[in-house]
Amino acid sequence: MSSTEINSQNGGVKTQRQLEKEKRREQLLAAAGRLFSDRGFASVSLDEIGAEVGVTGQAIYRHFESKQDMLGALIGQASSYLLTQGKAIEAQYDDTFCRLEQLVALQTDFALTSPDVIRVQDRDLAAVEENTQREIRRTQREYIDIWVRTMQAVHPQESDDQRLVRAHALFGLINSTGHSFRGLAKRKQTGNFLSDLKKMLPQMAIDAIYAAPTE
Repeated sequence: MSSTEINSQNGGVKTQRQLEKEKRREQLLAAAGRLFSDRGFASVSLDEIGAEVGVTGQAIYRHFESKQDMLGALIGQASSYLLTQGKAIEAQYDDTFCRLEQLVALQTDFALTSPDVIRVQDRDLAAVEENTQREIRRTQREYIDIWVRTMQAVHPQESDDQRLVRAHALFGLINSTGHSFRGLAKRKQTGNFLSDLKKMLPQMAIDAIYAAPTE
């Protein structure tokens, strides 16, 4: 094997050029996420995204078909990650409390490390190309279904619709609180806020899951 070839996780081989292309793609997505989050999808140009990573706007077409394609990839990649991890947790943990702990940890970590993606999704998902948007929504429904199934053991007397409300309320707690206080930690330039949040949010979420059932 030459020095330009590297084994990939699935057993194949990737050249150094391919790895560099993948790295550039991820850099562009991260830059797009920051800019879309700060200013909104419609207000950001490809040239501005490219400038964030030192390439021209035209160079982005080597990785994405359009700015709309970038938006779909940004949100879709995050949704696929959560579903993949959620399925792995569901398969690994039979105990309901342990599974919920892991799901909460997954969502908390995502909220604290990817606040830009959450904000972009909330505001700009409707701007994604229709077919891609349907696939993203399907992926997100599958992820939410994992939570609904898990909470059935906690609230067996509730309907799936009631447990769905609980799941969405939980996401709101984790995502919005994580976004707000992560910004505060950044402004204060201290890790204390973020460290406290990593401890507080999971406990708050677990308490919310086990809150009194509906009458």
